[in-house]
Amino acid sequence: MGSLNGSLNIALGSLEANRGAIEVTSNNIANVNTAGYSREQINLSENPPVQIGNQLFGTGVSLGQTTSVRSNLLEVQLDQANSSSGSLNSFLGAMNQVQTLVNETAGTGLQTPLSAFYNSLTQLTTDPTNSSYRQGVVTAGQNLSAAFQQDTSNLKSLQSNTDLGVVQSVSQINQLTQQIAGLNVQISNQVSLGQDAGTFQDQRTQLLRQLSGLVGISETQAGNGSLTIATSSGAALVDGSQSFALTTQINPNSTYQDVYSNGTNITSSISGGTLGGQIQARDQAIPTVLTQLDTLAYNIETSVNTQSKAGFDSNGKAGVNFFTQPTSVAGAASTMGVAITDPNLVAASSDGSVGSSGNAQALANLQNQTSVNGQTPYNYYSNMVFQVGNQVSQAKNEQTAVGLSQQQLSNQRGAISAVNLDEEAVNLVKYQSAYQASANVINVINTLLTTTMNMNVGG
Repeated sequence: MGSLNGSLNIALGSLEANRGAIEVTSNNIANVNTAGYSREQINLSENPPVQIGNQLFGTGVSLGQTTSVRSNLLEVQLDQANSSSGSLNSFLGAMNQVQTLVNETAGTGLQTPLSAFYNSLTQLTTDPTNSSYRQGVVTAGQNLSAAFQQDTSNLKSLQSNTDLGVVQSVSQINQLTQQIAGLNVQISNQVSLGQDAGTFQDQRTQLLRQLSGLVGISETQAGNGSLTIATSSGAALVDGSQSFALTTQINPNSTYQDVYSNGTNITSSISGGTLGGQIQARDQAIPTVLTQLDTLAYNIETSVNTQSKAGFDSNGKAGVNFFTQPTSVAGAASTMGVAITDPNLVAASSDGSVGSSGNAQALANLQNQTSVNGQTPYNYYSNMVFQVGNQVSQAKNEQTAVGLSQQQLSNQRGAISAVNLDEEAVNLVKYQSAYQASANVINVINTLLTTTMNMNVGG
């Protein structure tokens, strides 16, 4: 009886262990398409043997704690790649719009109105007494001014929209860090109890992937499965069960939102993720283009005004400013305007005589003079357009490279953590066969026990 009962216990234990293994396998199969799921690994272990006399007898098998199969290093690398991708995507979103604004092939930009202005002066040299030609110069100047103002307005509008995106990104970051802190608690509790926290870890991994897409982060193991999260520059985001919210505050100088962590302005140190790309576009790339437009406008206005005052109008009087004279480089593009409305005030004459076109020619020749930081107006603007295009091109190349890296890392993660249906199907058959065999053993033992009991009754 003792040996039969021992065999029965071994068979029952095997039945339970393989039933558990089938459940784990079924859960893996069910989550084959679940984003971020890490397959569970089954751990069957031999029970400690018992010694009877001089012999050791096995006591069967037990299903140990299941473990989620994951590589922490790969997860961190995926977060880093995700951070780079998020930054490039948001930066390109803004810079593609900047490129459209300065792109002549798209029907915008300054090349056409700039050429039209200098061409109108060249036309005036052919007949300075022609009132239509004089009016053409005034109109071309107004069109050029309007183009500068429009481009500046569009860029500032884009900058404001990007600023709104900064506030939204900070709000999303705070929501995610709060959820991650909550999962840290659940994971730590499970680990403390010796339980598998794989489900909660998978959920946290997905949240970390979203968080890294918003801002560059660093991750540190804090014990019991908990994580400490900070920005890549060290600003605290999560410490165990506690999350630290980022805040935004308007900068009185720029009128845009700065990002604060525990009262410290961290805007300039933020990198990576959507937020990093937005700040780079808002605070660096777009302001650079605005400054270049101001520089171009200021030098055009100043050089034209200086030459205009060196000539004479159609009434033989000394020339006046053609453009409204800017007080400084900053804001020159947004305030650019023509100072005269009477076409007779266009200073075409070089000596005050009717029919003289010497000063009109000098004004037209300004297009070929290196009056803008050592470059002609055309070359300066062309270089500005090239720089924008080069930034976009470089960002796209980096985006492609990061995308390939993400795919490679994702494939490596899949090889380790993803569910392989073929492998799980084999496991399912294996554990099912073991379960059925254990059930057969139980049936045999039951029969033997019944026979033995009947023999004892008969005796």
